[in-house]
Amino acid sequence: MVSSPSFYSFLAIISLLFHLFLISSITAKNDGFTVKLFRKASPFSRSHLMRSSKNNPNDAHAPVRGYIGHYLMELNIGTPPVKVSGIADTGSDLTWTSCEPCVGCYKQIEPLFNPLKSSTYSNVSCNTPLCDKLDTKECSPEKRCGYTYAYASSSVTKGVLAQETITLTSNTNEPISLNGILFGCGHNNTGGFNDHEMGIIGLGRGPVSFLSQLGPLLGGLKFSQCLVPFLTDIKISSKLSFGKGSEVLGQGVVTTPMVPSPTQDKTPYLVTLEGITVEDTYLPFKTSGTVAKGNMMIDSGTPPTILPNDLYDRLVNEVKKRVSMEPITNDPSLGNQLCYHTNTSPNGPNLTFHFEGANIVLTPIQIFIPQIEKVGVICLGITNNSAEGGIYGNFAQSNYLIGFDLEREVVSFKPTDCTKG
Repeated sequence: MVSSPSFYSFLAIISLLFHLFLISSITAKNDGFTVKLFRKASPFSRSHLMRSSKNNPNDAHAPVRGYIGHYLMELNIGTPPVKVSGIADTGSDLTWTSCEPCVGCYKQIEPLFNPLKSSTYSNVSCNTPLCDKLDTKECSPEKRCGYTYAYASSSVTKGVLAQETITLTSNTNEPISLNGILFGCGHNNTGGFNDHEMGIIGLGRGPVSFLSQLGPLLGGLKFSQCLVPFLTDIKISSKLSFGKGSEVLGQGVVTTPMVPSPTQDKTPYLVTLEGITVEDTYLPFKTSGTVAKGNMMIDSGTPPTILPNDLYDRLVNEVKKRVSMEPITNDPSLGNQLCYHTNTSPNGPNLTFHFEGANIVLTPIQIFIPQIEKVGVICLGITNNSAEGGIYGNFAQSNYLIGFDLEREVVSFKPTDCTKG
């Protein structure tokens, strides 16, 4: 973990600060595949693909379930296959699951993955190029490639890097297996995970991410997502599409460039936020000086949008002026959040996020979020930090078809009713 107090160090620290989102059930879409989401060695080639189906090798889906607002993508790992549910996260790269033996690990309802029972499991040696893909590699006495991967709130996974067969399912319910997928076999996992979460599915930009490994098989390094708003009926799915056919096209599409990370961390999807308009009042990102390129990270693993203190304070003041109700001021458990006593979204303002080349309009359903633990209370789905940049969280991403194209280096947005499938 980076120790420098820069904005990019901040991103590394909080990329999993709040995990609420993403997960999947995959259906065919051209040469890629589509994932329905419920709230929460040498380069890879087609030689890595085993299948019993005679259909297009990318016609795949994965079962999905939701739990307390989290979106868990179910994968089958190993031979024979074992079902694993992990948080799909665009803010990190490493895909990992808890493995036996697991010393001091958080409690899980489902059994841990046992690598000794899989005929396709193989540890990665610490003196191979595969191990060099990890920035935090370690070498065990047995010459196994070990790792320590840290997230926010002191969440940490420690284990060994391995290769395994990952099995998805075709539209005809036949197995589609991908050989040699790199993943972390976690033997010491602690922090803010709940008992339904068996690990993380890393969808960042780095070389070990699940996306980077699947890209060559699916027609390109690109994917798109359409997230249903928070607290939508759990029976209504979100959607995640990978590879060729996942492009965001048509009327109403706006596009902003990705900004390369100035550090060695290649994970984050960085874009530039120039300012925010509250109805007719424009708030520049900074009141003085030049706005830094890549000042916001788009992260599906973080629910609230996080802004620098100054911009957040100016935004809250403008929002208060346009909501007729009195905010809650006598509940210490809410901290400094802007909250109201109501069961519905207030008749509040729209917010327009002005990214470079792309204006994104958010309505109250994307801005004000009902509190699960406090019935009858809604809060602004935006918070603050002391860094110079921030995070565009998944509350704000809902009801937009958002495309991440790593080949064109752009992020595209199209307003969409994601509850309509």
